Amino acid sequence: MLNVVAIMGRLVADPTLRQTQTGRKVASFRVACDRSRRDANGQMQADFFDVVCWEASADFVCKYFQKGSLIAIDGRLQSRNYTDKNGNNRTAIEIVATNINFAGPKSTNSGNNNYNNYAAPASNGYNAPHANAMEAAPSYSAGSNDDFAVIEDNDDLPF
Repeated sequence: MLNVVAIMGRLVADPTLRQTQTGRKVASFRVACDRSRRDANGQMQADFFDVVCWEASADFVCKYFQKGSLIAIDGRLQSRNYTDKNGNNRTAIEIVATNINFAGPKSTNSGNNNYNNYAAPASNGYNAPHANAMEAAPSYSAGSNDDFAVIEDNDDLPF
């Protein structure tokens, strides 16, 4: 089975850090993600997703992110059942984050700017190498149209 989620958006409010009865740290927050199209009135639409992260990732989010910060998350989708204050059975669907990264420039994130090029520790103990997206983007402004050659195809397929 496959259960993979990747989102990038802005925090709707500051993340909240709590501890479970067993002492594990857990942070929860909501992320707003713009849709790629506008509605009939020309307004951008957004989806709002609840996100949960544990232990070191929870500390990382609460220390370096605040309302409005741009965040990139990958993890898995999880559903859980609970009973609300009125005794009604409810289902919560949330993203359990395994990797959390800064997605905006340093000036838009809070905290110590020396850490803005690093990802949060993965909850499974493994964290893939993090490349700064701004440095990885190639520059296409240099060069001219003379750098490209015309390919004669004679209506034949090249394979």
